[in-house]
Amino acid sequence: MNIPKNLKYAKTHEWVRVEGDIAVVGISDHAQHELTDVVYAEMPAIGAHLEAGKECAVVESVKAASDIYAPVSGDVVAINEELSSAPELLNQDPYDKGWMFKVKMSDASELNELLSPDDYAHHIGA
Repeated sequence: MNIPKNLKYAKTHEWVRVEGDIAVVGISDHAQHELTDVVYAEMPAIGAHLEAGKECAVVESVKAASDIYAPVSGDVVAINEELSSAPELLNQDPYDKGWMFKVKMSDASELNELLSPDDYAHHIGA
């Protein structure tokens, strides 16, 4: 199981990479593995305000549809347009090309509520 050490993780299996006041968000390797083949990704709208812990996107696989939760609050400033035509990037490269959206954080202290890589590994039993 790939759990990069430079990221923070939500218990709901989203990851966050902090770039200044921007949070880049995607789903973990564990999540994509559980979903199996992703066939569709519905993103939040650019400009939408997200609240930490609230549903903000949906990923559909051949197995199930799964809600994606905002790991931090803020406004969506970018979405990964490639996922509309290549949702399989979530499976193939969940931490790089498979990022989902970027949020301009309104409260960076919410990052303290997320799991460290080691805590996330423990959370998923890795």
